[in-house]
Amino acid sequence: MMSFQSVTPKSMENYVSDWKMSPGLWSADFLFLTGMTGAGPDGTVSNDPEMQIRLAFQRGAAVLQEAGIDFSSVVEMTSYHVGIQDHIDVFRRVRAEFVREPFPAWTAIEVNGFVTPGTICELRIVAARKGKQ
Repeated sequence: MMSFQSVTPKSMENYVSDWKMSPGLWSADFLFLTGMTGAGPDGTVSNDPEMQIRLAFQRGAAVLQEAGIDFSSVVEMTSYHVGIQDHIDVFRRVRAEFVREPFPAWTAIEVNGFVTPGTICELRIVAARKGKQ
């Protein structure tokens, strides 16, 4: 029988209560993160692409930390972008501050929009338990 374990930092408890989803979910040796955007706690987003992107990575890092791991455990990342050509250089620079060797697999995809208006980026992250990479 499959066993799952939710990972919820205190700052993201509304994911569970309001949206009925886990910020992170362990399935066997892999942690799957809910899509992380640069929306602040009040649901607003900055007009500054770097601030949005950095916050998305920081929020992902918070879930990883709550699970007892960090970006060195990330095995796959998909980033979804509105206007990718307008901010891909900033995205790559910020991403480089977080990912560690061996670098995770990465796919970047252009999309039309997100739930929160003004959002330009969302991260999908999959990580492995320590010692399982």
